[in-house]
Amino acid sequence: MRVITGSARGRKLIAPEGLDVRPTTDKVKEGIFSAIQFQLEDAEILDLFAGSGQMGIEALSRGAKHAVFVDSSNRALRCVHENLRNTNFERYSEVISRDSYDYIKLTAKSFDIIILDPPYRHSHVLNILPFAAKKLKDGGCIICEYEAEGEEPSAPEGLVLRKTYNYGRIKVTIFVKPDPDDEEE
Repeated sequence: MRVITGSARGRKLIAPEGLDVRPTTDKVKEGIFSAIQFQLEDAEILDLFAGSGQMGIEALSRGAKHAVFVDSSNRALRCVHENLRNTNFERYSEVISRDSYDYIKLTAKSFDIIILDPPYRHSHVLNILPFAAKKLKDGGCIICEYEAEGEEPSAPEGLVLRKTYNYGRIKVTIFVKPDPDDEEE
């Protein structure tokens, strides 16, 4: 696992061991970041269910301003910290040891990009998406990664579906929150 492009290009990343961790493949990661490439510059990122932190780190490498990494696993958080040290992104990051549901419900922060890549087979994307939608800035997007045979999420109130991408056994759905300033009168 590595950073694909940007200022930390080629840096190796570590992932926590175990069956509950499933790092995003380079092919899927490249597809996601190609789809949102014009939204990354100076973006505030939230990487929920962070795992290794590779998605938030990729965003930082490509020009995001700051990333918040949230996970409840100490094993995962140790990897996030080590990966941030190895990519020199510690000063652009905040790592939070907390349940992702608790964090998204209670945080006062809002974000430009929210990444939802939870453990599969638990309907986490469907359950947490409405809460994440409330923390998204105008013009922002939520990236949902889930298993293809799982239920496809629908747009929560205030968001619109941009596109769903199929990568074999994985699907990625991107929702956007329209920016009222961009709408024509």
